[in-house]
Amino acid sequence: MSVPLLNLAPNLTVSRLCLGTMTFGEHNSLPQSFRLLDQAFEAGINFFDSAEMYPVPQRAETQGKSEEYVGQWVRNRNISRDRLVISTKVAGPSGQMSWIRDGPKCLDAKNITEAIDGSKGTLFPVTGHLCILSLKRLQMDYIDLYQIHWPDRYVPMFGETEYDPVRQFSSVPIEEQLDALSRAVDAGKIRYIGLSNETPYGVMKFLHFAENNARYSKIICVQNSYSLLCRTFDSGMAECCHHERIKLLGYSPLAMGILSGKYFASDGAPPDARLNLFKGRYSEGESRYNLTRKTLRLATMEYIGIAEKYGLHPVSLAIAFVLNHPLVASVVFGVTKSWQLEEVISACSVRLTPEIIADINKVHAKFPNPCP
Repeated sequence: MSVPLLNLAPNLTVSRLCLGTMTFGEHNSLPQSFRLLDQAFEAGINFFDSAEMYPVPQRAETQGKSEEYVGQWVRNRNISRDRLVISTKVAGPSGQMSWIRDGPKCLDAKNITEAIDGSKGTLFPVTGHLCILSLKRLQMDYIDLYQIHWPDRYVPMFGETEYDPVRQFSSVPIEEQLDALSRAVDAGKIRYIGLSNETPYGVMKFLHFAENNARYSKIICVQNSYSLLCRTFDSGMAECCHHERIKLLGYSPLAMGILSGKYFASDGAPPDARLNLFKGRYSEGESRYNLTRKTLRLATMEYIGIAEKYGLHPVSLAIAFVLNHPLVASVVFGVTKSWQLEEVISACSVRLTPEIIADINKVHAKFPNPCP
């Protein structure tokens, strides 16, 4: 079957499935990535997500490879640019990734502008790293959707749930960021803007500034984690997005593969499964998707039981659940193998009955958000 489409914004029609590329350049070689991109495109997926920091786990030697692979694929296959929706993200403050604009120390207007179109490359004195940026790597004249990967300010994320006022620090004004993004829209370098790993406060502040200044672009979506194991979006973000007509791009719908059940099989999943292959090298993923967490295991096994009860594949249940959310425009997923992609695509034909939803909600009530 062909993957269905949805209008995310004027003249921006996206497939309900979005292929994430954060494994391209590390877990997946260039030929493997091309095969996955071909297969996805042939199935009707026109929406592809990347980020300047990808692939993960992050390394200076591979940074930007995911964007490069997508750009090479488009040129190699000679695909008309208007048949694709390309999304990428700018990295926020990070003391660990010193090879990206020396940190970056902050996500101010200068960093945003350099991240988008530093087409000649910028040599940063501290690391000596030549940073050739997103438009250059993608080999494109414009980006369809450009998102702030995570806020410049302190927020609880990647497994954290509670806000600690003591940890707040001086941060770049949101209006400065929005101004820089809007200038890039005006210049034709990006078409639409969005946020990722954001909170209700952040969403409403971006909207507030856009409403009060006609020159500013309005965000059209937020890319946050959403799955059977993480429904935190529904607490406060859902109300904001519903009233403000902001769509959710739900990422990590399989909770890094956990909801397939492979990590709780008798063999503990294949050696090349991401949480096995990169054990000890991917702190953000391992902190959120901690396989030793008892509630995570219990919840996962109950969801797998629901899939078995109704004759569904666990992957189909997990993907269909996210697709079923009324605010979800597209499900952002990652795969490393062709058969995994087939499993995800097949979920588009699954319809969850009220009985299935009721059983899911019972498990959620017992084990709410074990992977926030």
